[in-house]
Amino acid sequence: MRSLKRLRKFEGECGAMAVMRVALVMAVACVAIAAIAVIVVDAKAEREVTELQIGVKFKPKSCELKAHKGDQVSVHYRGTLTDGTLFDESYGRGQPLDFTLGQGAVIKGWDQGILGMCVGERRKLKIPAKLGYGANGAPPKIPGGATLIFETELVAVNGKTGSGPDDVLEPPMELPVDDEEFGEDEEL
Repeated sequence: MRSLKRLRKFEGECGAMAVMRVALVMAVACVAIAAIAVIVVDAKAEREVTELQIGVKFKPKSCELKAHKGDQVSVHYRGTLTDGTLFDESYGRGQPLDFTLGQGAVIKGWDQGILGMCVGERRKLKIPAKLGYGANGAPPKIPGGATLIFETELVAVNGKTGSGPDDVLEPPMELPVDDEEFGEDEEL
């Protein structure tokens, strides 16, 4: 009888040790999962656009006409969300957007991103929400806090186009939205 009691006591101690081992393994697994989650969140935060990013995709050989603050500019554009959803474009309408640069007629990201462009130049603008439509967005197409991607082409400055037929290009550019190396020229 005494042996049976010792055996049960031993089994109870071994069971407790097994439970402790399982608990330790689970704790280590939880720490590992938490570490992975932090890495994923950090990686996503690094990809979030917090400042205006300007990628020059094409620049004409000569730059006789450049956009300055106060100029009346004509810009063709295609606007998408970071997932590639198209929310607006001028190409489909066949009419570029005309506005006075630097006067607040467009979102701040455009006033800053178009500044200094040459007629015929193409830029890709990645615009953070704070320079776009902010926390409220522009429902229903642009959600609050959205980063905006614009493919832009400066068509004219103060009603003047480039000096030759090669200065303004058609058709609109085809660029992927998910550039890993933003800012590098891509083949058009």
